[in-house]
Amino acid sequence: MEPYRNKVIEKIYETTRSEREEILKEAGYNLFRIPARKVYIDLLTDSGTSAMSTNQWAGIMVGDESYAGSENFLHFEKTAREIFGFKTILPTHQGRAAEHLLFSTLVNPGDYVPNNSHFDTTRANIEHRGGTALDLVIDEGLDPTSRNPFKGNMDPQKLENFIKREGKEIIPIIMLTITNNSIGGQPVSLENVRTIRSISKKYGIPLFFDACRFAENAYFIKKREKGQGERSIREIVRDMFSYVDGCIFSAKKDALVNIGGLLGINEDSLAEKLKNLLILYEGFPTYGGLAGRDLEAIARGLEEVLDENYLAFRIGQVRELGERLIEGGVQVLQPIGGHAVYIDAKAFFPHIPQSQLPGQAVSVGLYLEGGIRTVEIGSVMFAKKDPETGEMTYPKLELVRLAIPRRVYSQIHINHVVDTVLKLYKKREEIRGYKIVSEAPVLRHFTAKFEPILTKRAPKAAQKQLQQV
Repeated sequence: MEPYRNKVIEKIYETTRSEREEILKEAGYNLFRIPARKVYIDLLTDSGTSAMSTNQWAGIMVGDESYAGSENFLHFEKTAREIFGFKTILPTHQGRAAEHLLFSTLVNPGDYVPNNSHFDTTRANIEHRGGTALDLVIDEGLDPTSRNPFKGNMDPQKLENFIKREGKEIIPIIMLTITNNSIGGQPVSLENVRTIRSISKKYGIPLFFDACRFAENAYFIKKREKGQGERSIREIVRDMFSYVDGCIFSAKKDALVNIGGLLGINEDSLAEKLKNLLILYEGFPTYGGLAGRDLEAIARGLEEVLDENYLAFRIGQVRELGERLIEGGVQVLQPIGGHAVYIDAKAFFPHIPQSQLPGQAVSVGLYLEGGIRTVEIGSVMFAKKDPETGEMTYPKLELVRLAIPRRVYSQIHINHVVDTVLKLYKKREEIRGYKIVSEAPVLRHFTAKFEPILTKRAPKAAQKQLQQV
């Protein structure tokens, strides 16, 4: 059962199917554009959607809003240093601000940033600087059916081959995302961290974590990696971070808060450059765009997330959702990740080619059937058009993420999610694809508008040809 009890509740509203049809039309079939009040179960993201504890709310009430050197910052800094081990800790208002500061300092046009897999804002910030975000996940990470326990790992051979081929001069930094969000919330092993560290050290390239879900990654290491079962989560976390030169971190995930982030850095000259840029964009280095009360909530959340009972329930709740969908015949990315269940949209709608956005069709269908908001992680988010030929390159994985907010939903809510997914799955042959009618040049999935494709279903031979294309 949940290792906590509810003391504050928030009313949620249920809409009718006809109401949801109109809501979808008004939103251009983009779930980001739907008002939260019109969503019954919100699985769009686990970022900033956690329920804070009584301890965190108590911390809110002792906020020291001094412009410089507040007591809350000192507590925040001390806690982050003890957990992560970095020499310098800089607060930011959220994770993408940390990305912006880091890549604005390190990345120049023509540079490459290798990662196991970049997520959307990380990739966008690198590309905004004229760099290339390079994904080097192991091959099993791109196979939805592979049961490799650490599918989030970076492929060391791919990394070293790239460095030898292109030269270390165009690689200002190597990154590892823990857990690997784009590949189904899959963890990175401690062994892989050590191996990538040895390569980064060999070539003199800094290694950083994108550490949003560091505690969940540590829990998987404890449960799945040989020789780690007797260690505490805190010990594993400190070991993980001992192999990197720094990190970017969105506190909206594993710090159990609704806003905030940080940069952790060991190297003094880089820390000074980041600090100066932070003053320009975020605020004084002891508040970084946050109120003192938010810094206090982060400090307390960083301690709470290391509780193994909490992590066992958190990851267990996600796993149970995934297992029940598998029992119902739905293909999801396996093994189940830490923060979300990822539906394989190509398997869910095999008759819809990627050019017609099967992931978006799943997301829209789940909202229409049960008021559930999810997010597409596939062709809408990651497909690229060649500027010279106009040809589209589609991602290998076409996923729909059901991200579970921390400490928010009960098992009855999860039951509703299962029932809704299976209801849509039973009528899957009736569903059609979507097309984009307007989009932004960057991060288009946040604001794009779509229309359903109303043509009749293609014959089987044509469907097969479309799938091959």
